[in-house]
Amino acid sequence: MSVKAIRPGYHGDMKDTVDKFHGQQLLGLGWDQHLMYAAPMCIPVPPDMPFEALVEQVLPQLYGQHPDFDQIEWGRVQWIKAGEAFTPDLAKSLKDNGVGHKDLLRFRTPGLQGLAGIGF
Repeated sequence: MSVKAIRPGYHGDMKDTVDKFHGQQLLGLGWDQHLMYAAPMCIPVPPDMPFEALVEQVLPQLYGQHPDFDQIEWGRVQWIKAGEAFTPDLAKSLKDNGVGHKDLLRFRTPGLQGLAGIGF
């Protein structure tokens, strides 16, 4: 990410580089059309975590309280990475799926438009 400094020649140290997370990387996660969650969540994850573990272990911890969560048909979920459609290989790691430090993954759940259908 580029930075526009207010002083010429300023070079600050980035405080959120991957080397500062003890083998983890930051991952942003957002569930589109589900406004019970105001913004994507940012969590530390190991880059070698299988994508399937993200779906089966991490997402239920983050979003499992939502009444729609148990109705998700994971085979129909549409994934978005960097604003583009993304089809993850569930057996491969986040790293092998091209998911890096500070990436944002969003997912859409066809047929579920938010709490009481109020999603956009």
